[in-house]
Amino acid sequence: MRALLLRDLRIATRAGGGFGLGLAFFLIVVVLVPFGVGAETATLRLIAPGILWVGALLAALLTLDRLFALDWEDGSLALIATSPAPLEGVALLKALAHWLTTGLPLTLAAPLLGVLLNLAPEAYPWLVASLLVGTPALSVIGTFGAALTVGLRRGGLLLSLLVLPLYVPTLIFGAEAVRRGADGGATALALMGGITLGALALLPFAAAAALRVNLR
Repeated sequence: MRALLLRDLRIATRAGGGFGLGLAFFLIVVVLVPFGVGAETATLRLIAPGILWVGALLAALLTLDRLFALDWEDGSLALIATSPAPLEGVALLKALAHWLTTGLPLTLAAPLLGVLLNLAPEAYPWLVASLLVGTPALSVIGTFGAALTVGLRRGGLLLSLLVLPLYVPTLIFGAEAVRRGADGGATALALMGGITLGALALLPFAAAAALRVNLR
């Protein structure tokens, strides 16, 4: 299992593997927003939590179709399915690799990009905390969607349509935690934590079941 995780990390970080693609997209979204809505400090500060969370969500979505596609194309997914390693654990490791190469870098970069949107100083700890709690849910939900669509033509488009509605609760609570801060942000953070724990508990099994169906 450890070797599988290291393999996925190497694939993600090599040239063309997708590492850095999410960060670049995140940066582009944040840089373009002031051009679209104007550079007024009050306006940017008001919309900054939502923009940062939407940017992180879309950046996480950008590389999901790679989770199982490469393994499907070279036949290694069938070998993994017949190995002693449980598919539930494989799905969880895929989600972990995605978070380490996408979710964690987005979390670390978000405070720097918050400066471009004039995010309120007291909101920075809540931004980092919400992304740390919420981005694992994005990776796990995305892994489930990738397992459902593996091997399908134009699976990336279908994956987006399947996953985006499931991302909405995490987006709402994440942006609300940053917006409210000390005045109610803890409640939104706790609700988002519940979503993440629920996704970690249930979706690896659902992803494994989807992989078994697609491999028949």
